[in-house]
Amino acid sequence: MTDVLWHTWADTHRASPRRTATPDDTDAVAAAVLSAAEEDLRVRMVGTGHSFTDVAITDGLLLSPTALTGLRSLDPEAGTATVAAGTPLCDFNDVLAGHGRALANMGDIAVQTVSGAVQTGTHGTGRDAGGLASQVVGMEMVLADGSVVECSADHEPDLFHAARVGLGAFGVVTALTFAVRPAFLLHAREEPMPFDEVLERLPELRAGNDHFEFFWFPHTGNTNTKRNNIAEGPARPLSPFKAWLDDDFLSNRLFEGINRVCRRFPSMIPTVNQISSRALSARSYTDVSHKVFASVRDVRFVEMEYAIPVEHTVDVLREIRSIVDRGDHRVSFPVEVRFAPADDVWTSTAYGRETAYVAVHMYKGTPHESYFADLEAVLTSVGGRPHWGKLHTRDRSYLEGVYPRLGDALAVRERVDPHRRFGNAYLDRVFG
Repeated sequence: MTDVLWHTWADTHRASPRRTATPDDTDAVAAAVLSAAEEDLRVRMVGTGHSFTDVAITDGLLLSPTALTGLRSLDPEAGTATVAAGTPLCDFNDVLAGHGRALANMGDIAVQTVSGAVQTGTHGTGRDAGGLASQVVGMEMVLADGSVVECSADHEPDLFHAARVGLGAFGVVTALTFAVRPAFLLHAREEPMPFDEVLERLPELRAGNDHFEFFWFPHTGNTNTKRNNIAEGPARPLSPFKAWLDDDFLSNRLFEGINRVCRRFPSMIPTVNQISSRALSARSYTDVSHKVFASVRDVRFVEMEYAIPVEHTVDVLREIRSIVDRGDHRVSFPVEVRFAPADDVWTSTAYGRETAYVAVHMYKGTPHESYFADLEAVLTSVGGRPHWGKLHTRDRSYLEGVYPRLGDALAVRERVDPHRRFGNAYLDRVFG
């Protein structure tokens, strides 16, 4: 039996590669790629496994980035920081903070590698600040022929625009240069709000906050809203006890226990969601930006997320609620809704259009296929783009219709990796 050497965080996919390597610099990555070519092995660089798809899986050479870490340089005058690809986002945040700098926006977890997060299109929520890839201004990559190339909007621009959210299909990213800004505080305001009120006030809530998102509890008419706005200070973080109670005990330990019970007795879920959503209380605090953006997520789940044109948000959410109300599904996890401005990254889910993200989750081990399929039909009916690292059933024939520059990106791939050294089954499906 072939040994499983790597698996995703949610254990949705497992890899049994021919061999593995842990390169410690760019030259070692190039040497590994050339050695794989001699053996006719395909190559994938993995991250921390927070994708739910098989985007990182290979049966050839699996590269681990655990030795490709650390800040390479920081230029305060230019407002840029260059970091090795395997650096965890949380470590990058800490280093930036030590230099009085920060990322303008980020997602709600920070344990991924910087390269893995950027390559799969990880995003947060923001009125003006987009996803991680839109903050990248340069990349260092090893191509299929072992050459090392640096690309940006000014140098190798087609490769840069295609490979920022490149799924590892264009080469192995070894370093990224981010635009960074002076460190800042965020004032977080979290409070329950009726579902219908959120939808009615959505234009106001989006326009009036630097970062707005909400969580709807299925089987209820209740949401929890989150408004994060840049603040002058002073910092007023949550007390250690309040942080433990809300973010460790309630959001992780208790939520894990509830989901275990609901997985065994799904008929309890509507009642449990009613109680949980009504038990939420408002809170506010002010802290350094990355501590407000990101939180700990220990409860394992599977996820599907689609990026839809923002003008369809209300209609889509009402349709999703009607599907849940129909009674065919029991859903214990909230539906998360976030927003992003349009960006210019060819394969970004927010390319060329203001975007709403609708993310649906199911507790690990709970049947999810029927629920996801019903919602995917709604999300694709408005031209939704699936998150590259989350579960979906789309292929190239669909994706070509929702990504105007996908053909241009694939032409770049044909140039830099004609023999598909960096291919795998997932890329065969989404890129052809």
